[in-house]
Amino acid sequence: MSETNPAATSEVAAPHRYTAAMAAEIEARWQDFWDADGTYAAPNPTGDLAGDPAVAARPKKFIMDMFPYPSGAGLHVGHPLGYIATDVYARFQRMTGHNVLHTLGFDAFGLPAEQYAVQTGTHPRVSTEANIENMKAQLRRLGLGHDRRRSFATIDPDYYKWTQWIFLQIFNSWYDGEARKARPISELIAQFESGERAVPGDHARAWNELSTGERADILGEYRLAYASDAPVNWCPGLGTVLANEEVTADGRSERGNYPVFKAKLRQWNMRITAYADRLLEDLEELDWPEAIKLQQRNWIGRSEGARVDFPIDGERITVFTTRPDTLFGATYMVLAPEHPLVDKFTPEAWPEGTHTVWTGGHASPAEAVAAYRAQAASKSDVERQAEAKDKTGVFIGAYATNPVNGERIPVFIADYVLMGYGTGAIMAVPAGDQRDFEFARAFELPVHCIVEPTDGRGTDTSTWENAFGSYDAKIINSSNDEISLDGLGVAEAKARITEWLAGKGIGEGTVNFRLRDWLFSRQRYWGEPFPIVYDEDGVAHALPESMLPLELPEVEDYSPRTFDPDDADTQPETPLSRNEEWVNVTLDLGDGPKKYRRETNTMPNWAGSCWYEFRYLDPHNDRQLVDPGIEQYWMGPREGRPHGGVDLYVGGAEHAVLHLLYARFWSKVLYDLGHVSSAEPFHKLFNQGMIQAYVYRDSRGIAVPAAEVEERDGAYYYQGEQVTRLLGKMGKSLKNAVTPDEIAAEYGADTLRLYEMAMGPLDVSRPWDTRAVVGQFRLLQRLWRNIVDENTGEVTVVDAAPVEDTLRALHKAIDGVGQDLEGLRFNTAIAKVTELNNHLTKAGGALPRSVAEPLVLMVAPLAPHIAEELWRKLGHTDSVVHQDFPVADPSYVVDETVTCVVQIKGKVKARLEVPPAISEEELEKVALADEGVVRALGGADIRKVIVRAPKLVNIVTG
Repeated sequence: MSETNPAATSEVAAPHRYTAAMAAEIEARWQDFWDADGTYAAPNPTGDLAGDPAVAARPKKFIMDMFPYPSGAGLHVGHPLGYIATDVYARFQRMTGHNVLHTLGFDAFGLPAEQYAVQTGTHPRVSTEANIENMKAQLRRLGLGHDRRRSFATIDPDYYKWTQWIFLQIFNSWYDGEARKARPISELIAQFESGERAVPGDHARAWNELSTGERADILGEYRLAYASDAPVNWCPGLGTVLANEEVTADGRSERGNYPVFKAKLRQWNMRITAYADRLLEDLEELDWPEAIKLQQRNWIGRSEGARVDFPIDGERITVFTTRPDTLFGATYMVLAPEHPLVDKFTPEAWPEGTHTVWTGGHASPAEAVAAYRAQAASKSDVERQAEAKDKTGVFIGAYATNPVNGERIPVFIADYVLMGYGTGAIMAVPAGDQRDFEFARAFELPVHCIVEPTDGRGTDTSTWENAFGSYDAKIINSSNDEISLDGLGVAEAKARITEWLAGKGIGEGTVNFRLRDWLFSRQRYWGEPFPIVYDEDGVAHALPESMLPLELPEVEDYSPRTFDPDDADTQPETPLSRNEEWVNVTLDLGDGPKKYRRETNTMPNWAGSCWYEFRYLDPHNDRQLVDPGIEQYWMGPREGRPHGGVDLYVGGAEHAVLHLLYARFWSKVLYDLGHVSSAEPFHKLFNQGMIQAYVYRDSRGIAVPAAEVEERDGAYYYQGEQVTRLLGKMGKSLKNAVTPDEIAAEYGADTLRLYEMAMGPLDVSRPWDTRAVVGQFRLLQRLWRNIVDENTGEVTVVDAAPVEDTLRALHKAIDGVGQDLEGLRFNTAIAKVTELNNHLTKAGGALPRSVAEPLVLMVAPLAPHIAEELWRKLGHTDSVVHQDFPVADPSYVVDETVTCVVQIKGKVKARLEVPPAISEEELEKVALADEGVVRALGGADIRKVIVRAPKLVNIVTG
């Protein structure tokens, strides 16, 4: 540490100067005081954490950060950006009379701890709890005002007992489309038993005549949590199934870079698709960034269109299309390689006259299909749908019939069609869809023009270089003996063909969603066990609430069994399956002791973060998920927020469609079942930006330690070798991480807080510059010096009245800082505090108490330690945390005069001090009468006078 560093200097002549050492002592002392005093404890209206009986009448603020994962690497200075911001906001809300709930837990299940356990043999709980303690210490050093009584980790059995309980609520529920809500599965069973609802499928018998297994299969088609054979991303090299988000664009695992294949495995799913419409509709009432709303809308992907049946071999293939008006242009069909009908319609031999290019060079359709499926299985969904890639596929050897014109059209499989969207089958209209056009060209398929081109290309498709599609064009070449769409616009044609299809019984108007059901199984150890057991017939049974929590058992080997990475024909072997004593149990579930086998998959780490906002409210309740009165107080609906939810939720935009969508789904189920009053978890969402750092790389492209790089003449050198510099993420692997502990040791935590908040708007990414931190430290030194004598340590404030200009500076700052803190504009709030502090420094002399105290109160949300110390030095015995934020006197906020600029031909000729409320007519008279303006005009003719009261007059002459 440099001796010239002002934070490190402790001059003999100034023994009470604010230095890093003094900051460290002050900060540690007040952190201990806050913990011992329970300064940040937020009382509940009832229950174990109840406080003052009048608390229910106080305005409340529930402020949350997105769950942190306790990494072994600890925090770097980029991580606390959002935590500091919510802390500043929470402190300001306390000072404006709110009962503030602000705490932080830990999202502690997940793959990193499990992989560390595989590598080292350390139990995941041991390493995770150590990481949590380290992270708690780092966060405490920042002075974050969390209610520590409410903190927890998702790995605590007392917590995941309720995660399991919620899973059972979802498992024991179904979605009633008519009522548009979840209902208990017992109500559905009662409908089947009474005959009110017919038994679906091929069952001709009554409900009470069905076997237990048959009933379970039927209920599985309705349950909101269900097991099914689903196509999944299977990674033999990791021995586990991966979510789409864990697979790279080139079809490999994000962790380990192993190949990933499509496979069908028995998996648990959440029927989130049942809520697609409500998830879309309720977005409108949320105070979220429009970009996040748009991502959710696109992810849900609601599209209106029609389902159309294409006859094939006495049966049918159903497609969903948003453009049924283009049916006459369909010249072939494409099924997803995984489509269950592929095998059914694939013949033993190629039909006579099959084009060679359609066969892929294979001797039979079955051989061609098998080979292509293997090829498609090695690609991710993203890679399969890449626009720029060459179109591939094979003919399955069968023809369907276009229902509107009777044309016999070939059926292909191709990887650009996904089983997860629509029906997994498309009608291909190459004239109107670019992907279909490219496929048709590659496979020498016809292209029928069915929309009149408006770009001059004509209707001869053999001359086209690309497809043409337009909602403004007229339909052509689209008629049969019963219906004609020719000459119609798209909207009218869609309506007419849909009505015709419905009348013929070969289609209907429908709504489709891109959203797929949520794959909820993981073949891992470090996750919540499912509270499900299977009987000897394989029927799933829910554990009763009295058996919760089902705790995670010990196993000798934490790793899933891995396989040859290139062997797609393997099956997972989960770590839990190796604990036979835990897996095979005898239980009495109400009908006597029986043998059962436990579910050996675990829940994904998303599960614990789907509902943690409710646990913060009532963290010690072991009788129910949350006390209804407490939940209503903190999260219930209010005016302007009909769905309730957290008042402010801050976190990264990268969670737009996963965590946020999953949490919304769980909240809606809990709301439907009457467990909570809030149908949405988070009313206001704010996405903080990212703190970036320069990454330096040598000639090999390897990152070198940023702290050891030297700058010389605009170039950068590491150990004498020139390196490149690029702005990017901060992280241990990039060797550019700076820890908050380092900065706190050099300057103090208050300086770090101020620097991170002053770097720029909270929602904008910004580069870290350690050299710039000192600027905020100097602000705190000037603040200290304005109130405390550096030589004696005595307070220097006086009881004299402040002068006029100081009063105006003070009240303008109070007004501006208050508005900025409320609006999360922390950088501009700090700028206003700095401006006021500089004004006071330049004014010199002892500070009036009536100025010093409001100044400290304005600083308190931003730099709480030094504010607490100065507040105590000013003679107060109560903590600054719960003091009222100062209120501005409006008479001092408005300027008595403002400066008006007078321009002639665009050049400034005078500056006038005028009243802020001056009218345009009066301002024009004052400007034209000004001596300087009269001289500058020199008798010239005035053509026009443009007045923008009170700040501008522009005179045009000539």
